[in-house]
Amino acid sequence: MIISTRGRYALRVMIDLSQQDPDSYTPLKEIAARQEISEKYLENILKSLVTQGFILGLRGKGGGYRLTKSPGEYTLASILHATEGSLAAVACLEDHAPECARAGQCPTRPIWEKLDNLIEDYLGSITLADFHEPAIPCKIEK
Repeated sequence: MIISTRGRYALRVMIDLSQQDPDSYTPLKEIAARQEISEKYLENILKSLVTQGFILGLRGKGGGYRLTKSPGEYTLASILHATEGSLAAVACLEDHAPECARAGQCPTRPIWEKLDNLIEDYLGSITLADFHEPAIPCKIEK
């Protein structure tokens, strides 16, 4: 699993929007400047997030983007699934992947399943509201 630039930028944009006034719209230009992302590329990401219901977009004067829900209702996992699709570490665990002929006897499959569960649980435990704190504590336990 490699998180694409699109996924990383989507997280940054959602964090940025979560820190703005929830009752007003933030112009694309301002988000692009703060996040140092080209406006054209950012517009693509924002359109996708609007289509999926994560944010609202308003055109014209006073327009821009804002969240559709409170920051605590968005997990990093949900945002990454929206932009990346599957977060599976190996192809055989991808959503809708054909069943591997060796799945029943594969010695490494339990490792990948556990890794997928850890990633999903970890990213699902962090919300946009957590970024309003001074620092997110590392939630990984050995």
